[in-house]
Amino acid sequence: MGDRVVADLRAGLPEDAVLDDPDVVASYSRDMAMFAPSGLPRAVVLARSTEEVRHAVRVAAAHRVPLVPRGAGSGLAGSSNGVDGGVTLVLTRMDAVLEVDPANRLAVVQPGVVNLSLRKAVEPYGLFYPPDPSSYDWCTIGGNLSTNAGGLCCVKYGVTTDFVLGLEVVLADGEVLRTGRRTVKGVAGYDLTRLFVGAEGTLGVITEATVSLRPVPEAPVTLVASFPSTASAGRAVEAVVRAGLVPSLLEIMDQTCIRAVDEWKRMDLDRSAEALLLGQSDSGGARAAEEVATLASICEEAGADAVYSTGDLEEGRMLLAARRLVLPALEQLGATLIDDVAVPRSRIADLLSGTAAIAAEVGVTIGVVGHAGDGNMHPTVIFDAASPDERARARVAFDAILDLGLSLGGTITGEHGVGTLKVDWLAREVGPVSLRVHRAVKDALDPLGILNPGKVFAGTVSV
Repeated sequence: MGDRVVADLRAGLPEDAVLDDPDVVASYSRDMAMFAPSGLPRAVVLARSTEEVRHAVRVAAAHRVPLVPRGAGSGLAGSSNGVDGGVTLVLTRMDAVLEVDPANRLAVVQPGVVNLSLRKAVEPYGLFYPPDPSSYDWCTIGGNLSTNAGGLCCVKYGVTTDFVLGLEVVLADGEVLRTGRRTVKGVAGYDLTRLFVGAEGTLGVITEATVSLRPVPEAPVTLVASFPSTASAGRAVEAVVRAGLVPSLLEIMDQTCIRAVDEWKRMDLDRSAEALLLGQSDSGGARAAEEVATLASICEEAGADAVYSTGDLEEGRMLLAARRLVLPALEQLGATLIDDVAVPRSRIADLLSGTAAIAAEVGVTIGVVGHAGDGNMHPTVIFDAASPDERARARVAFDAILDLGLSLGGTITGEHGVGTLKVDWLAREVGPVSLRVHRAVKDALDPLGILNPGKVFAGTVSV
């Protein structure tokens, strides 16, 4: 007798929309997160429309099997990892930009639209979608919504939720909920839009989003400053904040990251520097040059060895490319376990020095790169995945960094989400009252517990 769940899925979906070959299904079982627990789904559904999503949800509810929404699989916390015996619902085929409204500076998109594709789609209208995760050339808007992703431009423009006006969401019973509005202002009722953004697919399946846009920024002026210590780079960041300067980008790379990128791509970076600070201003013309000049002065006063700025667009892109290449460059050195902690900007130097101490104590290599402008750092542990000892030490270092981040007044995730990787850490950060509210919301919207069970916090599996 065949699998009744698979048969019911196929009864309401196109022939090529349901996959159950074990080898194919296995390729959809996890995202990019090392150490995040995952299971093997019984089937994968490749949905093309909201109606197809509704059918998949209804079948899952009828059979009380887990349903896991998934985008491109670029996640770094296990948020879209499969559940044994469940159904993984892949949304990458829902990849249309449905509308661009220049007069109201908004776009309506499906969840499978790639972040960079949205940027390109709105650019001819003189508009710009600011959230830009490092994987923006292949991550999807649905995944960005699921984790409330950030990116390099957060310091000035904010994160994904700051640009979401409204959503279409398929709820756990198959009903369709529309949240939000197309107006600039609107406070009628609870802010359900923000409830679903960052929920990692545990409350509903996002099938459409109305997002706000900005005018295309002016050509940026770019700065790079090298520092003899991470402490001096941290002082520069704190001074930038104190001065009220709001660059469009402010990123940091430690020496491990600098050397990894330069070894891989031969970009003539300053390998002797303990830290590089990359900054940009897209305010345009003389104002951008003035902002970068102020930033340069701050870096020099903080102890920078060298400061260089350029208004040449291609040169600026090259400098920024070095930052975007950090994670793939670190992967050339071994397996990577990418952390995602955010701390108050005044504590960045403490996080950097504390991470270096953890690396020395545990005996692993850790490269630190991150969004200095908003305090969101990505300490990345490098290890030999074939060595049980190194895998164990990598996890010890990972957890020690999370503990350090919390001790500095920070958070366990700034943009990657909790997923399965940090489930045990959420309760430590938010406390029992908040956790009880989380569970109450989950129970109200997903009483059967079928939507992405086991993600974000423990105790969500009732299927």
